[in-house]
Amino acid sequence: MEKVSEQNSNFSTTNSSLLQQLRYGGGYQLCYCKEGKVLVPALMVVICIAGFAGNLCVIGILLHNAKKGKLSLIHYLIFNLSVADILILGFGVPFRAAAYLRTTWNLGWFVCKTSDWFVHTCMAAKSITIAVVAKACFMYASNPSKQVNIKHKTICAVLFPIWLVAVILPLPEWFFTTIKKIGGSSACILDIPTYADEFMSAFVKLYPLLVFCIPFILAFFYFWKAYGQCQRRGTKTQNLRNQIRSRRLTVMLLSVTVTFCIMWLPEWISWLWIWHLQQSGPSPPREFVAAAQLLMFAISSVNPLIILVMSEEFREGFKGLWKRVALEKSTVAPDSPQPQPGNSDALPESDQLEQEQEQEQAEAVTPEVEAELAAPCSQQNPGSPDNKKEMPALPDVEQFWHERETLPSDQDNDPTPWEHQDQETVGGKK
Repeated sequence: MEKVSEQNSNFSTTNSSLLQQLRYGGGYQLCYCKEGKVLVPALMVVICIAGFAGNLCVIGILLHNAKKGKLSLIHYLIFNLSVADILILGFGVPFRAAAYLRTTWNLGWFVCKTSDWFVHTCMAAKSITIAVVAKACFMYASNPSKQVNIKHKTICAVLFPIWLVAVILPLPEWFFTTIKKIGGSSACILDIPTYADEFMSAFVKLYPLLVFCIPFILAFFYFWKAYGQCQRRGTKTQNLRNQIRSRRLTVMLLSVTVTFCIMWLPEWISWLWIWHLQQSGPSPPREFVAAAQLLMFAISSVNPLIILVMSEEFREGFKGLWKRVALEKSTVAPDSPQPQPGNSDALPESDQLEQEQEQEQAEAVTPEVEAELAAPCSQQNPGSPDNKKEMPALPDVEQFWHERETLPSDQDNDPTPWEHQDQETVGGKK
């Protein structure tokens, strides 16, 4: 191994022009230190475990809400982000970790050919999805009270072009990645022929613009407009509730976008540095390249954590999902009591969960909304005790009831008062 590293170091010092052409694929770093070969794969394993747990929770909550028919376009786009994260963590990160553990490439031709292309495809799909999410968030903030029934055809019409563009954009990396012998050891590199130099020079300039710059510029633009719409105070209570809900949604999605942009930026710096490496210029440090790749993969574990922490809807969904799992485990247990068939007061589990969620949502109403809700009710309820105290009694009414009370009781109890009136009139004539 030491002889191979010495040969590679001599090879890199004697022929710098050839070193400029060596762009490693699959995360493979030649002659990497022993500490890095252990630390980087260990950190990737931690990222995989945390990312799988967070994204599976988000997907489980969305599938649970889909059974109730409560999903919107933003929910489907968040589901698409989680699916892309699962694909990266399941098929991209493990091969990168295995590549760092070895000094030679022994994962095969297919993994070398598709490793970078697959990771960049998923990352491109996520960035384009972020731009579409920002547009959907602006539409929701403009008219949050409007309920739109999203059809499956509409979802396919939105998601299919996203993945189609994401698959096509990084195809040049798939075409020119191959395995070659360097210094007696196999390496996965990008071997660009001379006839493709002009094409790759244009690709290197356009690819970051199409995948990173343009989607995030559009996303920040639409989030800025959406936040401006949320700042307008509504006149009705329902509008105020919708604005509060849309503001929270905008802040949550904006946090996901800012985190995504910041953590992905070092990877683009190292990518552009390698592709624009001058013959006599310094190459990017291997530690920086490895740290940039770790940050890029850590996005898949940080984004679902932001969604679960900042979104009230996902927190309530996580609590409901956890309660449902706990109830299912309790029903499976043999010692758990079975409900009596004649007990009609006991509600089903789904109804209990829905009532608990409605109670939590009612408790989450802000004091401003409660004050606005209480004010018109007190004004429009004339039968309240306060209104009775304030209504004065008219003097004619009091005199009428006073005369009624002073009349003899026998007249009040006389069933035929008209006969006595006739007798009084006859006696008076006599």
